[in-house]
Amino acid sequence: MFNLFDFALKIKGFPITEAKKRFENICNIPEKDYQKFIIEQRKRIVYHHLKNNLFYQKHIGNQNISKWEDLPVLTKKELQQPLLERLSTGYNRKNVFVNKTSGSGGHPFIFAKDKEEHALIWASTIHRFGWYNINFNTSFQARFYGIPLDFINNRKERLKDFLSNRYRFPIFDLSDSQLEEILAHFKTKKFEYINGYTSAIVLFAKYLQSQNVVLTDFCPTLKVCMVTSEMLFEEDKKLLEKYLGIPIVNEYGASELGIIAFQNPNGEWLVNHETLFVEILDYDNNPVPYGTEGKIVITSLFNKAHPFIRYEIGDLGILSENSTWKKPILKQLTGRTSDIAVLPSGKKAPGLTFYYITKSIIEENGLVKEFIIRQLTLDTFEIEYVSECELTSNQITAIENAIAKYLESGLHFSYKRNDILKRTARGKLKQFQSML
Repeated sequence: MFNLFDFALKIKGFPITEAKKRFENICNIPEKDYQKFIIEQRKRIVYHHLKNNLFYQKHIGNQNISKWEDLPVLTKKELQQPLLERLSTGYNRKNVFVNKTSGSGGHPFIFAKDKEEHALIWASTIHRFGWYNINFNTSFQARFYGIPLDFINNRKERLKDFLSNRYRFPIFDLSDSQLEEILAHFKTKKFEYINGYTSAIVLFAKYLQSQNVVLTDFCPTLKVCMVTSEMLFEEDKKLLEKYLGIPIVNEYGASELGIIAFQNPNGEWLVNHETLFVEILDYDNNPVPYGTEGKIVITSLFNKAHPFIRYEIGDLGILSENSTWKKPILKQLTGRTSDIAVLPSGKKAPGLTFYYITKSIIEENGLVKEFIIRQLTLDTFEIEYVSECELTSNQITAIENAIAKYLESGLHFSYKRNDILKRTARGKLKQFQSML
């Protein structure tokens, strides 16, 4: 059988065959030797960039580095400078993979990966999807992602979709008429899996709920759904399982790093330990014990073109107490460091706390399809939502009473009903936004 996906990577210069062998060798390292492997690979990548990368040399400066924890954390803001000033010696735009972060964390920037590392990331992704009998060369994907609207970039993405054996549903318009069209495609195409942004797929599942149908009744070839890029709440997962009719897999990733954590068939959110080293740090950049919340800081172990060493991705999370060097488990992803609500009392709370409290109330009757919360001033918030009718006074009272109980009283809210919610340029729905 002709493997179109692998072939497409090869003709672009990404050595996927060699990467798969290298990835398999990493997987075969015994648990007892894995800590040594990670420590040695960390040293290699740091040494490489200290020797070959002027940007990273300046980042370290004259600091005395005697141990791993002495290395300074690298932030997104520090990476907002021309790409050519951040590439290692021997690399240029022609011999690397170049892309741009989504900017959902507030600091978009262009980044690069060397072609060997990019192929290794694909090998890691192929391996994880394989847990659910998904083959990138043969399995047909229903893709819920954004897409560039300008003609040239739109055509490029469509070509990538063809080579990757996937059909993309643009998610900038998720009105009922568009969701009806999406359902029609599932009736005629033999999709094997769904992959895409959580909020878009949840909205599709709510449409299925309103029609009282289960997707696999129309598309029995479906095996699994992978959701990514946005928070997956337990209630939404149950909704997806019921109305899609397939297992739901939670993926946590970033364009500059690939998959960071991926739910395995045992329900564990297994961290990508083969190509990344993931740490949880406090706000003074000190490591915290397993089971403690902190900033997620990640090192890309093989990217020689561009340094991502102790890179603060902008998320908060917890590694499980059951984690080991070879099996780190992400216990919980708790929000973004940039989305902290600052309250009049001086209290700080993850913005998703507001979202979660509100969600438990206004979605009970199924009339509210989706919503976002926006902090306008210290004590003023706006809730923008999509619904067939206005929120009732009882719902509004319940929301404000719950927020007063769990956070603090004296906050003011306005409510705005819309036909659709505005998404980012890539189609993501940012559930909480601070305008402070």
